[in-house]
Amino acid sequence: MAGPEAANNASAAGTLVPLLTLGLPTSATAAIMLAGFQQFGLQPGPLLFATNPTLVWGLIASLLIANAMLLVLNLPLIGLWVKLLTIPKPWLYAGILLFATLGTIGANPSSVELGMLLGFGVLGYVMRLYGYPIAPIVVGLILGPMAEQQLRRALSISQGDWSYLLHSPIAATLLGLAALALIVPLILRARGKGEVLAQLAGDED
Repeated sequence: MAGPEAANNASAAGTLVPLLTLGLPTSATAAIMLAGFQQFGLQPGPLLFATNPTLVWGLIASLLIANAMLLVLNLPLIGLWVKLLTIPKPWLYAGILLFATLGTIGANPSSVELGMLLGFGVLGYVMRLYGYPIAPIVVGLILGPMAEQQLRRALSISQGDWSYLLHSPIAATLLGLAALALIVPLILRARGKGEVLAQLAGDED
């Protein structure tokens, strides 16, 4: 348990570097933190160090304090944490659902948001069941409104001319890379399935 948890703690702190310096979330946790920053009117990026240095350095200092407290607390309580692994999964899932429901009701008591909670929970379960990653969906849900806002701004400047999006070589390159990132995995997956089918057909012969 110590090895994976140490790696998990190290990666959690590492995601703050691109988030605070460039405003880029590289994980689902960082995307949720970005949404939290924006909820309080803060935009992570280079200017955050100039406009809110107390917040940035306080966050970095809290990571150091948290690591020290983890060392102090986890060494004597490691037996208790190991026993948590023996909790049956149905009980664990029921507890997670209970606290998620209480959090939703506490933030905004609305039947619509409770339905969204259950709907996205079922969607996440189905995606995990069929091997689809959940982190890109979380990042997309949080960054989607930001991308739509910038798209509307660009189209407003160009008076509805979509070719304006390719006016800059940098923008055209980034859009091309994004298209390749979407197309190449599909091609590789289709090619892999074709090779598997060909191998199965050869085995049958």
